[in-house]
Amino acid sequence: MSNTDWIVLFCTLLLIVAYGVYKSRGIRNIDGYLLGNKSLPWYHVALSVMATQASAITFLSAPGLAYSSGMSFVQFYFGLPLAMIVLSISFVPMFHRLRVFTAYEFLEKRFDVRTRAFTALLFLIQRGLSTGITIYAPAIILSSILQINVVYTTLFIGTLVVLYTVYGGTKAVSYTQLLQMTIIFGGLLVAGVLVVYMLPKDIGLMKALHIAGKSGKANAIDLSFDWNNQYTLWSGLIGGFFLQLSYFGTDQSQVGRYLTGSSIRDSRIGLLMNGLLKVPMQFSILLIGILVFAFYQYNSPPIFFNKYELHKIEQSSYAAQVNELKAEHNLIFEGKREQIHRLTEALDRGDDAMIADVREELQSADVRAKEVRADLVTLMQENDRLADTNDNNYIFLTFVTENFPRGLIGLLVAIVFMASMGATASAINSLASTTVIDIYKRFVSKAGSERGYLSASRLFTFVWGIFCVIIALYASKLGNLLEAVNILGSLFYGTILGIFVVAFYVKRAGGRAVFQAAVLTEVLVIALWWFDAMAFLWLNLVGCTGVVLFALLFQGIPHNRTTQTPTA
Repeated sequence: MSNTDWIVLFCTLLLIVAYGVYKSRGIRNIDGYLLGNKSLPWYHVALSVMATQASAITFLSAPGLAYSSGMSFVQFYFGLPLAMIVLSISFVPMFHRLRVFTAYEFLEKRFDVRTRAFTALLFLIQRGLSTGITIYAPAIILSSILQINVVYTTLFIGTLVVLYTVYGGTKAVSYTQLLQMTIIFGGLLVAGVLVVYMLPKDIGLMKALHIAGKSGKANAIDLSFDWNNQYTLWSGLIGGFFLQLSYFGTDQSQVGRYLTGSSIRDSRIGLLMNGLLKVPMQFSILLIGILVFAFYQYNSPPIFFNKYELHKIEQSSYAAQVNELKAEHNLIFEGKREQIHRLTEALDRGDDAMIADVREELQSADVRAKEVRADLVTLMQENDRLADTNDNNYIFLTFVTENFPRGLIGLLVAIVFMASMGATASAINSLASTTVIDIYKRFVSKAGSERGYLSASRLFTFVWGIFCVIIALYASKLGNLLEAVNILGSLFYGTILGIFVVAFYVKRAGGRAVFQAAVLTEVLVIALWWFDAMAFLWLNLVGCTGVVLFALLFQGIPHNRTTQTPTA
């Protein structure tokens, strides 16, 4: 990046951190630190909820995912609006009425302390691991730009986020997220316009989308019903509904965001606005990835998008073989570019026969290109068995840094940083609040002072921050980060949601029955994932329905009937 980009980047980040610290000054108790004194308006809640979910992973991995496999991932979010409606009707008024700090406090009132602790533990495991992944995403950026090992950049990013989260708590998180999302929306709009502008003069938006579609990238809707197909209309509507319902209804990183609303009405409107805006936002981000794909049909893409790993292999004893592969890669691209020009002509004339012929040629060229990449990856692994050989997360970053004008590169890199900071800070804050309220305050220090709980909250914020940074150091082995974090969530969210569904709607199920059901279901879900029995989105449905059915079954067992606890 140029000096201008660095100035824009650091000034933007400094503005965000300073604004959050300024707005969170004067916090004197645990209510202010963990819930911001429940004083935020609906639009603040909406943007904070969106920012918590839209981490750097969204802006790095989603365009790369669209570039590699098309628009099908957008179906993942189709269940989100339905989930927001259900939450607004049932979960939000219950949480506000009970005046809880965390979602899991309600479970002790409804069932028992054992169920509360187990559910909190599932959340802590899932959120702690996934937060490590969100820290790793912006570290990729600095690593790629500075050409240094991602370990050092991970430590830098993690330290920056942990420090201001420890100081300001949820108020710092929420206020920084408000400013972050404002800048992010503007930056994405500019990025989309620039991608179209950089296409050849005779290739506009619609023609670029036609070219991507003929290359198999415009697959936004899949009506097939296949348990093993990750992204279809049905897996998105059904499996995605249960995943989003669990994420927004039982994950403290999200519950903590809308509990800061000044009223039930503000929390409800905030969630509904998130449901209305999230699908178009995600569609737009994926669309940018499709346009990047169209751009690289006319401009030669790198043989490997991770510059750090490519530079390592180029400087190794395999340099001569790498140069041969790069030459072959360039030759394949020149052939593809000729076919793309033929495709453009065929589209202009409406020549279906020629379009079909070109598609076959392009598919053949893609096969050869993948073989060349596979040979390069083999060399990388021979040179360094710990090499990061998945460059999907670097595609959009490489495009931006190599093609955007000065100043705008710094702004877009800052956007990815801000997204990560917002999501990471929110997650760390939720991990600390769950640890303090559901573990420390409940089992360790039942009669502590407000000052003592505030100190404990800051301490656990710091401890969880360190844990997440450690996890981030190993995140490079997980492939596409966007898919990895959602697969991880699907292993736990279904079970957690099932516990809450029983709590709200299955009045006759008691604490012992639901605890046993939750443990058994979680084992079942992990087993189904381990043996790759179905696409990961369906695990959310299995987890939720499993807890409900097993709880009803176990409640019928005589020794469980006596443990039923009245509802709150």
